[in-house]
Amino acid sequence: MAKVLNIAEKAPSADALRVELVDFGTNRPSEGDVAIEVRAAGINPSDAKAMLGLMPSAVFPRTPGRDYAGVVVEGPKELVGLEVYGSGGDVGISRNGSHGERLVLPAAAIRRKPRNLTMAQAGTVGVPFVTAYEGLRRAGFVTPAEAGVPLDARLRGHDTVAVFAASGKVGQAVVQLAARAGAKVFAVNRRAGAPRGFAAGPVRYIDASREKPAEVIRAETGGKGANVVFNTVGSPYFAEANASMARRGTQVFIATSDRAVPFDIFAFYRGMHTYAGIDTLALGAVDCAPIFEALTPGFEDGSLEPFGADDANGFALADARAAYRRVLSGSEHRLFFAPRP
Repeated sequence: MAKVLNIAEKAPSADALRVELVDFGTNRPSEGDVAIEVRAAGINPSDAKAMLGLMPSAVFPRTPGRDYAGVVVEGPKELVGLEVYGSGGDVGISRNGSHGERLVLPAAAIRRKPRNLTMAQAGTVGVPFVTAYEGLRRAGFVTPAEAGVPLDARLRGHDTVAVFAASGKVGQAVVQLAARAGAKVFAVNRRAGAPRGFAAGPVRYIDASREKPAEVIRAETGGKGANVVFNTVGSPYFAEANASMARRGTQVFIATSDRAVPFDIFAFYRGMHTYAGIDTLALGAVDCAPIFEALTPGFEDGSLEPFGADDANGFALADARAAYRRVLSGSEHRLFFAPRP
């Protein structure tokens, strides 16, 4: 019998979590659903935070986990045996998630795994790349639905992208997508030794402890600034990100430490600026499926790369409490469950 993790109720800390291994049981696919044998499932900070009651939409008891890669074992015959990958804001939040040996999802959420990625690699790209893609889409990049033109084929006048706090996994994914699209990319970090990921094109890295990002970005764009500013941490970089924006530029937010920040309305409307807020919890597995379909060619042609996912960062389901504790401590690595070693 397949096993899945079960969290009976929210807890005040990772140490207080009541984590059980229970039978997959009667959670069988209904008409229009598939069952996936999970081979790898990313462990995101949001997965652990949901169990601490920090995601109001989380419903208990619950099997957590948003990201996955695996093999379809039940469902329409044309899908059975297909290697798949994906994620969703509902997965592990309002429906049982990927931190187990089996996962049930709508067939409409299923997309083929890139052929050249291992299960661990495919199972850990989800939340960061979905967040990056959706933020860039909202900022004006062309979407697959528009005349069949993919995100990375051309830019709608957004030829310069600045990524603030680019060392995180979402920041690294934004850098990859923007560089693949041919944009001029600035990656801002708070220190020189911050982690740098892959990029298919040149990236100007800025050490904010030694250089003023807005001054560098304006100086190296002929005074114009960045068309898209992707601010992955919110308030700590809010003022500097605003100062980096080009006329008619867009700033994307996905998180913040402080809710209230000083806001210059005059500079905002004089600059004709736009702010875009991204909450991927609002994107269900079916909503995310076209994003994975759009990402697959990049992974297969090598212009996008997954994050490192080696055995040292893989966990058995029995070690769930240690895995959640590690992700909450701020691990720089992409952690994952390997339900079937």
